[in-house]
Amino acid sequence: MTLTISAVLLFGATSALAIKTKSAGGFAATVLFLFGFFVAGTGAYGPIHNLVQAAADALTQLGN
Repeated sequence: MTLTISAVLLFGATSALAIKTKSAGGFAATVLFLFGFFVAGTGAYGPIHNLVQAAADALTQLGN
């Protein structure tokens, strides 16, 4: 079974949780940074998207 979820939805939900719990660590900062780039779709979107996609692919391969 394959579960597909939008990166914007994933980072948005995680950002909302980080803000609600007042989490100020490095993980929260990274999530908010990535959420901003996915929403904005700036010129840096391509390389950042490729990096996130490569990380997702690597995590998928760990399960096999």
